[in-house]
Amino acid sequence: MPRVMAIANQKGGVAKTTSVHTLGIAAAERGARVLLVDLDPQACLTFSNGLDPDSLDQSMHDVMLGRATARDVLVRVGELDLLPSSIDLAGAEVNLLSRTGREYVLRRALDPLLAEYDLVLIDCPPSLGILTINGLTAANEVLIPLQCETLGHRGVGQLLETIDDVRSYTNAGLGVRGVIATMFDSRTKLAQEMVLSVRTKFDLTVLDPPVPKSVKVAEAPGHGQSVLAHAPGSKAADAYRCLAEQLVPAGAG
Repeated sequence: MPRVMAIANQKGGVAKTTSVHTLGIAAAERGARVLLVDLDPQACLTFSNGLDPDSLDQSMHDVMLGRATARDVLVRVGELDLLPSSIDLAGAEVNLLSRTGREYVLRRALDPLLAEYDLVLIDCPPSLGILTINGLTAANEVLIPLQCETLGHRGVGQLLETIDDVRSYTNAGLGVRGVIATMFDSRTKLAQEMVLSVRTKFDLTVLDPPVPKSVKVAEAPGHGQSVLAHAPGSKAADAYRCLAEQLVPAGAG
C-alpha cells in the first residue's frame, strides 16, 4: 500500500499547494508512482499543473457527489497523475454535510486506485471543514507546511486539535509525519524561534531542510511548472528534492 499523506494547514498562504506539487514531482523524479489529489475548491494545484479548472468536464466535485469515480476524472500531467478540482467543489462540501458517512467519501473513492501508487498527496483546503476531514480520514499521515510567523504557529495548534478528533472518530491510525518550514528566512530571529517553538510546544518533527523564501517558487505556477523545472538549481528546488527523499517509500518505483 502507498504512503497516503494529507498536506494540511487551515491558514492560507503557507505554500501548502506549492509543497504538494513540488514534492510530488520530486518523488516522481526518484521513480515513485505519484498521485496528487486536489481537494481545494480554489483548484490552485490543478492550475499549477497547467490545467484550466474552469474547462474541466469532470473534477473532484463529481467524485465527492458520487457522480463519477476517481478513475473517471484522473488526468496524467507529466510524470504525475492528478485528480483535479474546480470551484464547484465548494458546493459539494455543502451537499456532504447532510450525508451519512460523509467523512469517508474520499477514502472510499481512492481505495480502487491505491495499489497503483507509491505516494498519494492530498492537498487539503485552507479550512477545517468537511473536505479537510475527508482528506485526514483518507490519509495515514499528515504533513504540515508552516510559514514561520506567529499566525502560522497558532494554526498548527488548531490543526492538531482537529487531528485528535479525526483519530477519535474516523481514522485512529492517523499519524503526523512532521512540519515543513516554508518561505524560511534564516536571517530572522522570528523564523528560528517559530521552528524551536513547534518542536518544543507541540512535540513535532520539523523536517530538514527548511524551504527558503524564493521568488522563483512564486513565479513557477504562472508557467504551469514547479520550481524544480522553473529554477532547478535554486536552493528551494534543492530543499524540496531533499525532503522528497525522506517521504518516498523504500523501494518505490
